[in-house]
Amino acid sequence: MRLVSPFFTYIIFVLIFVHVSHSLPFIVLHGIGDECSSRGTTKFTKSLSNWSGSEGYCIEVGNGFWDSWFTPIGDQAQIVCDKVKKMEKLRQGYNIVGRSQGNLIARGVIQFCEGGPPVKNYISLGGPHAGIASIPLCGSGIFCELANILIQSDAYSDPVQEHLAPSGYLKIPSNMKGYLDKCSFLPKVNNEKPGERNSTYKKRFSSLDNLILIMSEQDNVLVPKETSWFGYYPDGAYTPLLPAQKTKLYTEDWIGLKTLDDAGRVKFVKVTGGHLGISDEDMKKHMVPYLVSQKWKI
Repeated sequence: MRLVSPFFTYIIFVLIFVHVSHSLPFIVLHGIGDECSSRGTTKFTKSLSNWSGSEGYCIEVGNGFWDSWFTPIGDQAQIVCDKVKKMEKLRQGYNIVGRSQGNLIARGVIQFCEGGPPVKNYISLGGPHAGIASIPLCGSGIFCELANILIQSDAYSDPVQEHLAPSGYLKIPSNMKGYLDKCSFLPKVNNEKPGERNSTYKKRFSSLDNLILIMSEQDNVLVPKETSWFGYYPDGAYTPLLPAQKTKLYTEDWIGLKTLDDAGRVKFVKVTGGHLGISDEDMKKHMVPYLVSQKWKI
């Protein structure tokens, strides 16, 4: 009886293996004032996992609610970076779904996480990518009172930047000098500082397979809501509101957004609803296709 040679055994294995569908896992990064254990975030993560057939994990920073407000965004991104590097199931690559402030943590992971697993698709729901002109609506309670005290003192002072997460992406058009000099996170992640632009951040961001930017039509939390699409005000004024394609970040391609868009890898999606409001139908239409099983390649 003739035995099959090791070479032919290997060839048969490869031919079978390359046709196996591999489902990339995804992580969810929640917004400010939220936590992975909340009912809404749990349902959101489980729904996407069930509909896509991919494993989904909500990655928490500290205790969730408190740290989402009072841990600097850069520190939150580093915590998530350290966690994803330890997750064996993400080693071959993964997708990210961000919600509100969680999208800036996602950006930090994509652009700053040295030695982390590759991010393939990035889905952003209500992300303040170009900044916000005011602190998100908070309401009442001790958390909001502390936030208000900090922000009223001086948005770009060291104490505020070190202790209030949204200050890291607060971009006041009438104080661009203070923003560029002292804002701790957004100028870095958006490569805004002249003479300090990092080509590695651009390379990492533009290496995404797909970038899905979802804006809610009735969003009254993000100011302006078009920041979800990288739209913002011009330096020094609150008018006119510039679409992403008219901003210097895009035209000068500081982070690779134009590169991605020119390659057809950016989807600008508008959905009905308030901040983070999205129907099951729209989730299935605009999110799930980028989370479903993908062909594994050797």
